[in-house]
Amino acid sequence: MADVSIEFCGEWYEPKDDDVFTIGREGDLEIDDNPYLHRKFLQVARYDDIWWLANVGSLISATVADSTGGMQAWLAPGARIPLVFSLTNIVFTAGPTTYELSVHVKTPSFRQEHRDTDAVGETTIGPVIFTDSQKALILALAEPMLKRDGTGLSSIPSSSQAAARLGWPLTKFNRKLDNVCDKLDRVGVAGLRGGGGKLATNRRARLVEHAVTSHLVTAADLALLDQQLDAED
Repeated sequence: MADVSIEFCGEWYEPKDDDVFTIGREGDLEIDDNPYLHRKFLQVARYDDIWWLANVGSLISATVADSTGGMQAWLAPGARIPLVFSLTNIVFTAGPTTYELSVHVKTPSFRQEHRDTDAVGETTIGPVIFTDSQKALILALAEPMLKRDGTGLSSIPSSSQAAARLGWPLTKFNRKLDNVCDKLDRVGVAGLRGGGGKLATNRRARLVEHAVTSHLVTAADLALLDQQLDAED
């Protein structure tokens, strides 16, 4: 087994120590023929005995997390992060499509610790508490990604599609989406607000990336969607 390996859609890639492994619309790992995706978006390379992940694009950011969801970073264009865990999950959205891949390091610098799950009925991330309806909203947006069955790509529902899934008017959905994004923004989750106090147009994608990689929602939570729909009837 190579010191580092990358998995996407069931395909495995093994960069060599002296490689600069490129991920994007073109490169060593050709993700997809998606015009919203940079030709060269991410790079994996070894410097000073450490493997690094770099965002060499100009518009798209990536959410990077360890397998437990306890560590998460938002990798903006021009930034790079060391790959210090045995498993690092990388999620990013280009246009309507969200992609997920993983990087496996044979000799990681840090050990990952599993954390206990949150209590049923409300979900806490740091000081943030979500009601069942707020968590159902997150699930309505994250449902395609949570059901992707290892394919590595999915689509983010539109606000109207997610509202219909919940049986809510669009005005109610948008109001609750504002509340969820505001709560996470106040505790430092990046990418949920734009400049000048305006909510970012891509906040739905960023919310899904954060929620899934931090284990704020999992596939086991999807039953809450039907419970919420029944409660609306």
